Amino acid sequence: MTRTSLELTLATFIVALSIAARSADAKLSVVATTPDFGAIATAVGGEDASVLVLAKPTEDPHFVDARPSHIVKLNRADALIEGGAELEIGWLLPLAEGARNPRIAVGAPGRIVASEGIPLLDVPASVDRSKGDVHALGNPHFMLDPVNARTVAAHIADAFCRLDAARCAAYRANRDRFTASVDARLGEWSAALAPFAGAPVVTYHASWRYFARRFNLRADTFLEPKPGIPPSPPHLAEVIGKMNAERIKVILIEPFQQRKVADAVASRTGSRLAFVGQFPGAFPGTENDYVALMDANVKAIAAALAAATAAP
Repeated sequence: MTRTSLELTLATFIVALSIAARSADAKLSVVATTPDFGAIATAVGGEDASVLVLAKPTEDPHFVDARPSHIVKLNRADALIEGGAELEIGWLLPLAEGARNPRIAVGAPGRIVASEGIPLLDVPASVDRSKGDVHALGNPHFMLDPVNARTVAAHIADAFCRLDAARCAAYRANRDRFTASVDARLGEWSAALAPFAGAPVVTYHASWRYFARRFNLRADTFLEPKPGIPPSPPHLAEVIGKMNAERIKVILIEPFQQRKVADAVASRTGSRLAFVGQFPGAFPGTENDYVALMDANVKAIAAALAAATAAP
């Protein structure tokens, strides 16, 4: 047996012992990298799970400030939910390794990769890092499509059942309630955006591609010249020219993005800003509530598109 296989066997054995040793009334200890996964884990886990989130709702998920408290949280976790697809590339790996927790090691039952089973957009034919922060596996911002959120909820429920079989029925019932809440609003969201079918919007980063596909919008113009590269004057001049030529009148802007850049472009194009967020908690009233976040996003985008359409 190789050293690597021996270490994996020992890690699996330790995980099995820790699961068996959990008392009947102990909550499942869950850490999520970002607030969207945290909100869904809370919905699925209900009163049987304690969920902590590493990133703030106003932080760029690609550039989260790693803190010693994160390592402590990960060390005590039964499960870690990450986006995968290089969403947390650069900051999660050192934290997870520093935690020295075999329960959440790569390949362990407690390591939950949310992107598994999600058809990702924008998978590059080849990876050229000179083109910015290109994601080799595809666009990792899949949670802005509520249909994908349903898939992630099912994935999390299955993982919780493997970790805590005694309460599997509760996790699955909670999953069904979350799915029903998304389904109940999906038609309303689609109806709110239906009058603007095919409308183009500008985004700072390629975060809104899944949202645009779901609700029949266009989101292929970006204030960044390349993913993760700050806007430059020459690139912004190109964007302004395109917006004026194609009459693109709405810019989506998130809390952690450069408002001054968006304001400058809006002033040169007569466009409207729609204030949106990727994560629950980005706006008051959306804390730990994925459905409330999507509600706020749809209303903000629909209002901006309506105002732009009405403008002379």
